Amino acid sequence: MKSLHPLLALILLMLPAAVALAAESEQPRYNVVEFQAEAQREVPNDLLNATLYVELNDANAAALADAINKRVNEALRVAKEHKGVRARSGNNQTYPVYSKNNALQGWRGRAEIRIESKDFNAASALIGKLQANMQLAGMSFSVSPESGRAVQDELSVEAIKAFKTRADVLRTALTGRRYKLVRLNVSAGHSGPQPHIAVRGLAQEAVTAPNLESGVSLITVVARGTIEIVD
Repeated sequence: MKSLHPLLALILLMLPAAVALAAESEQPRYNVVEFQAEAQREVPNDLLNATLYVELNDANAAALADAINKRVNEALRVAKEHKGVRARSGNNQTYPVYSKNNALQGWRGRAEIRIESKDFNAASALIGKLQANMQLAGMSFSVSPESGRAVQDELSVEAIKAFKTRADVLRTALTGRRYKLVRLNVSAGHSGPQPHIAVRGLAQEAVTAPNLESGVSLITVVARGTIEIVD
């Protein structure tokens, strides 16, 4: 008698377990409770993001592009002198300007650079220098990804412990001997005031570096799930 193909043999071995699992999943559940527990923590914002831009007008599109590129290139050069600050090019666009009679009057261009840093002192000094020739469009603070992940890992443990504690409370309230975990989902998010600065008007001289207050973000981890109380 020929031996079974290895794959067919494996399927036959797994079949009873699959049937048993399917039968168990089809069994009705009683005393099922859905609820959630959460853990929260205020975390100092440790990452700064700022956008600066230059916006100019010129009758000649090539001359406009040249002037804008020179300012952006100089800003990026200055940014490299500030260790701990990352700078990169942002949006860059040029568009025509028309008169009321729909006649072409000239061109307007705008280009951005974006900076990111955990070193607020270095970022503040750089922003002060760049505002001599650029405008500050906005600034925001947040929790850096690595800091956020570390806190979320800790809060996940706390949220699951809180879930288990509440599960025991519900089991006792329903006079059950024990409970079975049917499903559990753990999710995280954060929110909080984002200090924001918007400055209009082009400075012609180096300006005083802004004082930065980063604030905090509230990180929340929610453990949401379903248990079955067993009599």
